[in-house]
Amino acid sequence: MAPGLAWSLIAAFGLAGGAGTLSAQDSDCDDRASLRVAVVDDDMAPARGATAVVRWTDTQRARRPVREVVGADGRLVLCAPRDATRATLWAEYGNFSSEEAVVAIVAGMSHDITLGLRSGPIRTGRLIGQVHDAITDDPVVAASVFVPDRLRVAETDRRGRFVLSGVPAGVRDLNVRHLGYAPLSHVVEVSPGLTTEVEIGMVPDPVEMEPIVATATRSRRLEVKGFYERRHWSELVGTGTFYTAEDIDRRRPVEISHMIADESGIRLQCNARRTDCRLVNTRLSSGVTGACSLNFYIDGLPTRGIALDDVVRPSEIAGIEIYKGLASGPAEFPPSRCGLVAVWTK
Repeated sequence: MAPGLAWSLIAAFGLAGGAGTLSAQDSDCDDRASLRVAVVDDDMAPARGATAVVRWTDTQRARRPVREVVGADGRLVLCAPRDATRATLWAEYGNFSSEEAVVAIVAGMSHDITLGLRSGPIRTGRLIGQVHDAITDDPVVAASVFVPDRLRVAETDRRGRFVLSGVPAGVRDLNVRHLGYAPLSHVVEVSPGLTTEVEIGMVPDPVEMEPIVATATRSRRLEVKGFYERRHWSELVGTGTFYTAEDIDRRRPVEISHMIADESGIRLQCNARRTDCRLVNTRLSSGVTGACSLNFYIDGLPTRGIALDDVVRPSEIAGIEIYKGLASGPAEFPPSRCGLVAVWTK
């Protein structure tokens, strides 16, 4: 399967018996629902090496998205949390990802989802964002979000968030409707194969003021690497600090270590001649003494014995993740008692 393949989505939801865990082998999910995911290529052969990403929504508590590589047979089976009523899932391979699919979870049932690969250029993009009250800043729940001439209408969740997949690339009218608010129509530019984030402030009707809309196109590289999923999780539970290229451009640091050292609990420790500097964590758990150097990863690979500023310049960075403790680090990186910094280049 060539890395340059784009993704399309074929979703089939069945009620066949069976359940599963995080493997391709069927097993007992008790009374919970299960998702049986299969990824295939153009010839309907198993797409070995693809990654399935599942976000459980409408639960009683926030959960990390599940990111699992399918087995050699292109399959993966997951047991849904007991309080889940919906799952949003997609697949990734190389520098491309599929559109998102939303599955209504039914306890005790098995849901079959097939994600199909196809070759050819990407002609659609994705809109993801949040709708809030422009005056109170409270999330607007159950607002309808749609693009004219498209059959799909997205509805905001309890946090006011929405996802619109498969939107034709180009300049589109994004419409938002909710009873008690003035209708909103805003022009957005959809980039093929990319995700555009939209922040929408709806105005209560009949308050006289202009709606508030802000848009930003996500980095494709960061999206595939799971950067935005980890940032979303961190915003819910406060586990890390995230910077994008736009944040770095606004600060314009001479060295990226200077920007990281501005974080609370992190400082730049240098020798007397300032010829050797390292970033250390000053807020450590009990039992840890002395300066504790942060671990660094560039594009997922560890760097040892090399100063970060000697490897990458601020203008070359697409995103930064900073985790200050052992418990806050994501599962994608080895645990580090001193904390870690993950740098993703453009």
